[in-house]
Amino acid sequence: MEGGLSRRDAGRELFVGPWRLITGRWMALSGALTAVALVGGTAVAVVNAAAEVEQPLVNVAASGSSTQDDRTPTPPPVKPKPTPAPATKTTAVPPVPRPTPPGRSGSGRLGSWENLSRRISSVAKIRATVRGDGVFMFGDSIAVQDGPALEQLVAAQTGTPVAVHDWSGQPASAAVDALADWSRKYGLPDRIVMAVGTNDIFAPAAFATEVEQAMKIAGPKRTVYWVNVHANRVGLSAAVASADRANSAVINAALNRAAARHPNLHVVRWAEFLKARSGQVSKYLRDGIHTTQPVGQRARNALIAQALGSAE
Repeated sequence: MEGGLSRRDAGRELFVGPWRLITGRWMALSGALTAVALVGGTAVAVVNAAAEVEQPLVNVAASGSSTQDDRTPTPPPVKPKPTPAPATKTTAVPPVPRPTPPGRSGSGRLGSWENLSRRISSVAKIRATVRGDGVFMFGDSIAVQDGPALEQLVAAQTGTPVAVHDWSGQPASAAVDALADWSRKYGLPDRIVMAVGTNDIFAPAAFATEVEQAMKIAGPKRTVYWVNVHANRVGLSAAVASADRANSAVINAALNRAAARHPNLHVVRWAEFLKARSGQVSKYLRDGIHTTQPVGQRARNALIAQALGSAE
């Protein structure tokens, strides 16, 4: 019927109308949910974008790559590893010293000495001394102190080069080891000075063996000049001072016996020089062992140089 609904259409509208209403509301709700979901996605995207902006950027131009994502965080700078300092070039590598045997001498025990001061000639100087048939010298702390002046004196008197192995605290065993090491590596000149023995007051019984070993290394055709010892340390107890003197006598007696067996062993008699000046020892020794400067140093060096000069 024009302008109205037929009964059939009215009945259908009665049934479909509510359904359309429900469907329409559902679609509206669905759209709203979709909008909320999109807003949420947008919010998340914004947050993520903000987080990305805070990251440092890679300088693509600097990196040389046009394909690199400019949002990639710059890797932390790699700290260069420190370059190790170059090893100090040593002049001559000393042999590893033998451990000093403990003694019961009354003078005490020889302490650690391997890190004490030393003077060791360069390899070039050692070789030049052998070629020039100069003088090898092996000494302890007295030689470390007096050695430079002694080298000049000997060179001036003999006109020959001098190579030294002076090491504070070393006993005869260490000096003999160094003598053997130089003999193997470089050969030996005709004259050898052994200015060691003072540190053997702590184990004097082993000293004679070291003298024999040195003479074996030198051989019968070379001359060995061995400075004997005077030890009477000041400031210690009377018992220790007495032991120092007694052990010095043991060492010097061993040298005298060895000289009787070996014509090429000459004893430089420092102990006798001081004994002859018993009332003036402090003039020559500052602590009962080491020389005063310049008086004691000059006196001891003169004895050694004189012995070397007498063999010219």
